[in-house]
Amino acid sequence: MKPELLHVPLPDGDLHALRWGTGEHTILALHGTTGSAVSWQTVAHNLPEDWSLTALDIRGRGASNGLPGPYGLTQHVGDVLASVRHLGGSRPVLTGHSLGGYIALLAAAEQPALFERLVLVDGGLPLPVPEYTDPDAATEAILGPALTRLRQTFQTPEDYLDFWRAHPAFAHNWSEGLEDYVRYDLVGEPGALRSRVIEEAVRVDGRDLLIAGDRLSKALLGLDLPTLLLHAPQGMFGAPPGLLPAELVAVWQQRAPRLHTELVPGTNHYTLLFDPQAAAVVASRLTESASSQLL
Repeated sequence: MKPELLHVPLPDGDLHALRWGTGEHTILALHGTTGSAVSWQTVAHNLPEDWSLTALDIRGRGASNGLPGPYGLTQHVGDVLASVRHLGGSRPVLTGHSLGGYIALLAAAEQPALFERLVLVDGGLPLPVPEYTDPDAATEAILGPALTRLRQTFQTPEDYLDFWRAHPAFAHNWSEGLEDYVRYDLVGEPGALRSRVIEEAVRVDGRDLLIAGDRLSKALLGLDLPTLLLHAPQGMFGAPPGLLPAELVAVWQQRAPRLHTELVPGTNHYTLLFDPQAAAVVASRLTESASSQLL
């Protein structure tokens, strides 16, 4: 199933998106910090025929990398709300992975009437950051390997694939969907191939996320939509703990009355979307009715 390329006109250019399927029931999906719309391909391939999934390339990534700054959570939320209004149709299920989960949470908090439900995938919960921590230094420490990749160039597409194959999160979890994702991320001429992702966008968004704890907490506590958090027991490098530790998940499940959580065993931060079995679980939860998720 090849996706349809969509364009969302914004005042400063077009936001790009990919849509899989033509079903009347719709999902709007947001990817992670250095990801792209293709992150959602394997999930989309597991949807029932009466569903469709539209995944945005958020500002500064994928085919939307030509959109200028400012970046940051507020800008992304505005882009998401503009996309919902432009795409029309029924109220979509809103979902986001990693950074996309945080954007989705804030968009749903701002305009809950636009969405049917909210599904967070290993994202959305405020990350505990000590008050004395320098946000820029913390961003560099957390995203260091990803930032390094954005500065590298590669001779051939195969060199870039080999780079990804060596990532510990994918050492035993390579898939066709992951290869498509990696190839989509690559631009440039042979000998100087590089990632599409704009480094400044990653830096700004990472810093913004670390200082947004109060805003995110308020959004979680005031949720006005049925919300499910799917989380992985392993983190960004394929080993425990998860990006969202079990203790943090338990605290927020108790504090936020509309939040329900589910651990997806055997997954890490990335394979939640790319492993075919895990992606089937995500697809199932996206297309279940809100009432069945709460049983």
